[in-house]
Amino acid sequence: MTKIVIWQQQEFRLYLRSTAFSGIAFAMQQLLLGWILIGTLELPATQVGIIQAAVGIPGLFVMLLGGARADDHDPRSLLIKVYSFSPLLPLFLILIVNLDQLTIWSVLVWGLGMSFCISYSSPAQQAILNRIASTDLQVAVSASTAIAFMVQMLGLGVAGTMDDLGLIPVLFFQAVCVGLGALAIRGLNPQPSNSRNTESAISNILAGLNAVYKQKVILQTLIINFVSSIFNAGAFMTVFPFIVKRIYEGDALLLSFLMIVFYGGASASNFIMIRVMPLVRPGRIFLIMQLSRMLILGVMWIQPAFWIFALAAIAWGLNMGVTTTLARTIVQESATEEYRARIMSVYSLGLIGSAPIGALMLGWIIEVFGTLNALIPAIVISIILFLYGTQFTSVYKYQSP
Repeated sequence: MTKIVIWQQQEFRLYLRSTAFSGIAFAMQQLLLGWILIGTLELPATQVGIIQAAVGIPGLFVMLLGGARADDHDPRSLLIKVYSFSPLLPLFLILIVNLDQLTIWSVLVWGLGMSFCISYSSPAQQAILNRIASTDLQVAVSASTAIAFMVQMLGLGVAGTMDDLGLIPVLFFQAVCVGLGALAIRGLNPQPSNSRNTESAISNILAGLNAVYKQKVILQTLIINFVSSIFNAGAFMTVFPFIVKRIYEGDALLLSFLMIVFYGGASASNFIMIRVMPLVRPGRIFLIMQLSRMLILGVMWIQPAFWIFALAAIAWGLNMGVTTTLARTIVQESATEEYRARIMSVYSLGLIGSAPIGALMLGWIIEVFGTLNALIPAIVISIILFLYGTQFTSVYKYQSP
C-alpha cells in the first residue's frame, strides 16, 4: 500500500520532476566533458585524466560545504539558487564556441562551474527526500534513483548527437533542462531553517564528519562505496570512452548508445527493487554485488565481440544500479536528522568525487599498460571489498529499521 501512496504525493512528484530535469543536464555533462576532450580536442589519456581530476576534485570540498549549508538552511531555497545559476555555464560555452575559442582553459571553466553546481546541490537534493518520503524511504530512494537513471539515458542520448547536430544545440538543451529543474523545485513547501546554528562552515563540516565516524555502519558503507567508486566510476568515466574509441573505433553516438544501455540496466534494477522492497538485509546484497562485478569487467577485459561488450555494459549497469541504491539506502536510513545533509554530502562525495581521482590514475594506466588493462584494478578491488565487508565490518549483518 505504501508503494502506491508515495506516488500519489504531490510533493514527491514535484521532487521527481526536479530530479529528472536537473538529472538530464548533469548526465549530459559526463559525456560532454569526456568527448570534448577526447573527440574534439583529441587529447591523450594522461591529459584527459588530469583535466577530469582538475574539474572534479574541487567539487569534493564544495560538496561538504553544500551538506553543511543544507542542514542549517532550507535545502529547497539552496536548490532554487543553484539550479537558477547553472544555465549560465552552458550559455558561456556556447559563446566560446561561437567565437571559435574552444580551448582546454574554456572547457575547464565550464567544467569546474558545472562540477561546483552538481556537488553543492547534491546533498540538499538527497536530504529533502527524507522529509517527503517519511517511512517509505526505501521505495522513495529506489524510485528517485530509477528516475535519475532513466533521465540520464535521455541526457546521454542528446549529448551523443553533438557530432551530428553540433555542440551549440546540445549545450542549449542542457541550459533549458537545469532551468526547468529550478521551476519544479519551487513547488515544494519551504522547510523551516536550522540557522540558529551559529558555528562556522568548517565547524559544521567537521561535526558532520564526526557524526559519520561515530555511526560505524555508515562509515564502513561509505569506505566501501568510496574505494569501489574510485576504480569503477573512474573506469566508467575514463576507461569506457577510450575502449569505445580505440578498441571498437566508435564515435560520440556509439559512446552515448553504450552509456544509455548501461543506465538502462541501472534503471531496470531499481524498478525490480521497488517490487521487492523493503529489504531486510540490504548490506548483504550490496556486498554480493560488489563481488559479482569482477565477472562483468572480466568479460570486457578479454575484448569480446561488440554485442557481448554491449551486454556486459547492461550487466554493469544492473550491478551499479543495485549497489548505488543500497549504499544510499543504508546511509540514509541510518543518518540522524540533525546531520542528515552533511552525512549525505559525504556519501555523495564518495560517489561523485571519487571518479576524478580514479580518472587521474586510470588515465596513466591506459597509456602505460594499455586501454583494456585499466579495467584490472576494478576487478581486483571488487574481490578485496567483498572480503573486507564480510569479514571486518557490520555491513553484511546490517538490518534495515
